[in-house]
Amino acid sequence: MKMLDAQFRRLCLLVLLFGFRLGRAAEVSVWSVNINSTQDAVFRKTLYANTTIFMRFLNDTRTCDKNLAFNISWYLRSSVCYNEVFNTPDNKAMNMFGMDHMLKDGWSGFYSQGYMYFENCLSLFTPKAYFPDFNPYQPLCSPKSDPSNQTLTWPDKPDISAVAKAWEDGPYLFIVKVQPVFRGVEEEDIGAEQLSFAFTMKVEMKGPHDYSSPADWPLMIFFMVMCIVYVLFGVLWLFWCACYWRDLLRIQFWIGAVIILGMLEKAVFYSEYQSIRYKGDYVLGAVIFAELLSALKRSLARILVLIVSLGYGIVKPRLGTTVHRLVAVGLLYLLFSSVDGVLRVTGGFYGTVALVANLSLSLIDSCVMWWIFISLSQTTRLLKLRRNVVKLSLYQHFTNTLIFFVVVSIIFIIWTTKVFRLVDCQRSWRDLWVDDAFWRLLFSTMLLVIMVLLRPSANSQRFSHSPLIDEDDEEDEAKEPMMNEAFEGMKMRGSKPDANGSQKLLSKEDEDLKWVEENIPTSVADVALPVMLDEEEEILKTKMERSKME
Repeated sequence: MKMLDAQFRRLCLLVLLFGFRLGRAAEVSVWSVNINSTQDAVFRKTLYANTTIFMRFLNDTRTCDKNLAFNISWYLRSSVCYNEVFNTPDNKAMNMFGMDHMLKDGWSGFYSQGYMYFENCLSLFTPKAYFPDFNPYQPLCSPKSDPSNQTLTWPDKPDISAVAKAWEDGPYLFIVKVQPVFRGVEEEDIGAEQLSFAFTMKVEMKGPHDYSSPADWPLMIFFMVMCIVYVLFGVLWLFWCACYWRDLLRIQFWIGAVIILGMLEKAVFYSEYQSIRYKGDYVLGAVIFAELLSALKRSLARILVLIVSLGYGIVKPRLGTTVHRLVAVGLLYLLFSSVDGVLRVTGGFYGTVALVANLSLSLIDSCVMWWIFISLSQTTRLLKLRRNVVKLSLYQHFTNTLIFFVVVSIIFIIWTTKVFRLVDCQRSWRDLWVDDAFWRLLFSTMLLVIMVLLRPSANSQRFSHSPLIDEDDEEDEAKEPMMNEAFEGMKMRGSKPDANGSQKLLSKEDEDLKWVEENIPTSVADVALPVMLDEEEEILKTKMERSKME
């Protein structure tokens, strides 16, 4: 019990910290912003070196006032700190426009800026090269030092609609300000004239890997590899099931369902990142579907581990009322996991609803982990009482595997907490993809272990549930007529036949002994009552009574 309590404390620590994972959706590279008044726009993205930023302005020239000119200025800033770019709100980011120094000492980076003037709407909507050369970029100076005079230039010329270029791999903040300029209009009429223009500003960031970012590129490769792995899982499992289809267990159908869902999940996520790579954006409905599919797979995966721990189909023929609790836990996890996933892809992950979803997931995961280890403890103790070596070895391997995964998870959580959370400047932004990939890889490894332990085989039925019936009783009943025939006609010592040729009644002691032999089985295996499967104390009590009577 002490070891179980220690394992439970570890699991609680794991789940509580797991609930505060970094929420990060895939980075898009194409934005379309509607401009209908003086408006500013802020864009955030990790960029490869030599990534080009394009700006295009789209609309019908007939809907724009011919006396209206535009002054559009932009500011591009890089930083070694991921949190400076992605955790700064838009209103504070706008205050950084034109800033030539670091926010804090050590938060180094570079910046570049420029502006474009368009005399009328026709000039604004016509694609063209905005600059003869890319604007130079300069290093950010320390907050307490003078601005640096160092200027770095680009050797190549900008393409049509190109405004800036990334100088190194890293997180970038791109800010655009749109200011209309009225020509030949009195100041009192400016307010009315401001309502007479509207256009769409399209911003694109395209680099060496098309529209993919350095933060998302490893995840795309990971989902591609995992998609192949799950296909191999499915082929292997289908081959095993086809070879031993007569000996399949119920739990093996659950494993097949989890494999199919995992295959679909990885394929949908890989297609999402492929869409971002070649189109720069994703279909919101497809991304929400991927998150819902992932939530369904994770819910079913937890139920799978629970029913294996409970011994369904191996120790218990049915789950009884436990099914209702399993369904309730699965539906609750599915609900909060779906809310968490949808909020991450729609940009509302840091709200109150996201916090409630995170805390609820942590609580549900804690209950699931506690339930898993308690069930494993009860199942293994019951198998020890039955002296079923084959099933006991199976569950011991499964328990050791779960403990190993718990230890690995705790080590990983400590590492991510130290690298990503307990730092003032997140410099390890390249490793952010590991925080998402690790948990998916961990479950896939656990699924592989379950597949190997519970794989279909010619001896699968040795793992299936069998009632506690002692077959020796039937043999004893068959032997009794033979014994009677063998000793027929012989007189028993200490007995006398009465007038009718029958023996006298047994003494009270013999009657008591006969009652014990008829009502108390010779072994625990004689009791074929399914309701006693989980009552180890009752079994022990019966064995003690039997030993006393013998």
